[in-house]
Amino acid sequence: MTKFPHSGSESRLERGRRALAEIDGEAGEKVVASLADIAPDFATYLLEFPFGDIYSRPGLDLRAREIATIAALTAMGNAAPQLKVHIEAGLNVGLSREEITEIIMQMAVYAGFPAALNGLFAAKEVFAK
Repeated sequence: MTKFPHSGSESRLERGRRALAEIDGEAGEKVVASLADIAPDFATYLLEFPFGDIYSRPGLDLRAREIATIAALTAMGNAAPQLKVHIEAGLNVGLSREEITEIIMQMAVYAGFPAALNGLFAAKEVFAK
């Protein structure tokens, strides 16, 4: 289980940057960079809270966190760009294409076929890269 422990010497921002690099790699950095000209403070919040605080908590490994995130974004049905980033993250932390496909298909039961279809098409785009 990869953890990003809270230490007194590392800020939330530093811990968030470290977590983002491991989880999302280049895709995450692109999201942060794309905010620089419109909302740089929001990029900081994105690094500090989700990655510096939540992803860095003990209790779930990064693989389990990405399963939950892919499922939630699929169920939302309106977050394709974020879903694609997290599908890439899932691959980065050890999920297989088959596992990601199954996670998305499972959401048809709870979020409906349109949400699952949108998720599968997002996964197809990511897998084609």
